[in-house]
Amino acid sequence: MVRTFGLTHLALTVKDVERAFGFYESVFGMVAVYRRDDFVQAQTPGARDVLVFEQVEAPARGLGPITHFGFRLTDPSDIDVAAKAVIDAGGSVEERGEFVPGEPYLFARDRDGHLVEIWYELPTAVDPH
Repeated sequence: MVRTFGLTHLALTVKDVERAFGFYESVFGMVAVYRRDDFVQAQTPGARDVLVFEQVEAPARGLGPITHFGFRLTDPSDIDVAAKAVIDAGGSVEERGEFVPGEPYLFARDRDGHLVEIWYELPTAVDPH
């Protein structure tokens, strides 16, 4: 077994890197840690996660879609704040609910149509302390 910090990196093909980055900057406070004209690497302050936005005219042959990716809330009461932030940043909320009592979620679309899950999960046995 390889020890990791879990899922920490996801690359997305987008039409406009600045437009795409702006959504995640507005909603999650992500910071650009590296950028070129056609590429932005962004990270959430205080976390090890990285989103890479790669500008392409058309995806390369063989690239498949990403079903969704998620951002885990630290407080379940922030679900309403998250929904508003998505809308304010130019995205859309596709679905809202609770997986089980006390674990709210929403699925949203970003400006490029990627499906983003924002949810709260009760602490698990493998969460960091």
